[in-house]
Amino acid sequence: MQNITKTALEASLKKLLLKKPLDKITIRDLTEDCGISRMTFYYHFKDIYDLVEWICYEDAAQALQGKKTYDTWQEGLLQVFEAVMENKPFIMNVYHSLSREQIESYLFRLTHDLIMGVVNEKSQGIQLSETDKNFIADFYKYSFVGIMLDWIKQGMKENYHEIVNYLCTAIRGCISVSIYNFSSPDILASAFSSSKTETPPTDKPRA
Repeated sequence: MQNITKTALEASLKKLLLKKPLDKITIRDLTEDCGISRMTFYYHFKDIYDLVEWICYEDAAQALQGKKTYDTWQEGLLQVFEAVMENKPFIMNVYHSLSREQIESYLFRLTHDLIMGVVNEKSQGIQLSETDKNFIADFYKYSFVGIMLDWIKQGMKENYHEIVNYLCTAIRGCISVSIYNFSSPDILASAFSSSKTETPPTDKPRA
């Protein structure tokens, strides 16, 4: 019953966003459209932004269902873009509202879960700490989300299939290389040693 009410509120909010911006929608608008009382709304959510956050996380879970393996992550990334495009009025309204950070949080969660699934799969049998795994996932997550936020900022006009192809071409094989580098103490030690002994650049002209 709880999920039915939450889903109904989600549908009402998305419908109302076709008519006016998020910051103009009131709880009264939602409850009247949904046919529930204010008390029922507050039983499930503390405010409209709490509802927005729930919608983001629910959409994230559905978008990546079963698409977090090495063989399917490209399809999973495509579904992330599709999920955003299908909810364009919702995403654009929230992006331009005071809760823009919730869109970023939504995208971070989507992409981190996607990449972490690949990292876990490719690191099986390899000694790699959870800290290292999360760092690798975060590194690629920020790249994906940065490109996606630019796409959203431009009104989602560019063909997202082409964006996904560019992204996949750019990082093909990179996650496996990152896992190998982090699992090899000699490579890490060499990298740290090089950074410490590297001569800082100078602006002085040569004699």
